[in-house]
Amino acid sequence: MLQPQYINIGEEQNVKLLVTGATGKLGTKVVEALLKTVPADQLVVSVRNPEKAEGLRARGVEVRQGDFDRPETLATAFKGIDRLLLISADGDNETRIRQHTNAVAAAQQAQVGFIAYTSLGNASESSIFLAPVHRATEEAIRNTGIAYSFLRNNWYLENETGSIQGVMAGAPWVTSAGSGKVGWAPRQDFAEAAAAVLAGNGHENTIYELSGTLHTQEEFAAALGGVLGKDVPVQQVDDETYADIMKGAGVPDFVIPILVAIQKGIRDGALEVESNDFEKLLGRPATPISEGLAQLVKELS
Repeated sequence: MLQPQYINIGEEQNVKLLVTGATGKLGTKVVEALLKTVPADQLVVSVRNPEKAEGLRARGVEVRQGDFDRPETLATAFKGIDRLLLISADGDNETRIRQHTNAVAAAQQAQVGFIAYTSLGNASESSIFLAPVHRATEEAIRNTGIAYSFLRNNWYLENETGSIQGVMAGAPWVTSAGSGKVGWAPRQDFAEAAAAVLAGNGHENTIYELSGTLHTQEEFAAALGGVLGKDVPVQQVDDETYADIMKGAGVPDFVIPILVAIQKGIRDGALEVESNDFEKLLGRPATPISEGLAQLVKELS
């Protein structure tokens, strides 16, 4: 089985690794994965609110202030960094493109040697509404001439938390995604893959399609039912009905079009990406969906 190859970071190398968004849901897990293989004093984190990273500072990690909306802070944050993990920001597409462009420009100004970026499954071809952000960012990174690795994350299992909680409370699995398939995997798998690339050898100018085994909505619901020990009915609806149901469930109005667009993207096959790249990076396939769901349900219970 393939094993991830890590940089042998020693005193003479003094390779500095930096993770942006290190206090976020993905960033936190990436940092923990890195700290298992990389000395704390070789690791730097860039966060908007440094006080949130005091726990990391106490463990010997260097904490720098970096705000994607304030490029001057990024130029300082990235100074002296050899390898950078740019974790995609939150927000609307226009905001994210602006923020990511700022970060890439700052990395170029700081003469960073390598950029790993958390992109989206099949970003260069995808019809899903999130894809333009990732296409623009990948292009900006390529245009710098800096060595890169694009980590095209398919879909976090945790993205389904709200719907899973609904099922646990007795609701059916509601979807307008039709027969479209998704390569779900737990956030932990994506974090470990990112850590392997950032601290590893031989990842220059690579693209990894990080996808779990592909499943339909019915297969997902069946796996969830197996974990919960009950039948989970699937309610396939059209987009308009899906939007109405989400509104009735208390989802904020501004979020509903986003959820509908995601369902449409899945229906159109945007996340139907078959790949063994997790195995290349982790030495194992993505966590089976039933195992990931069992862990998630345990956390939600």
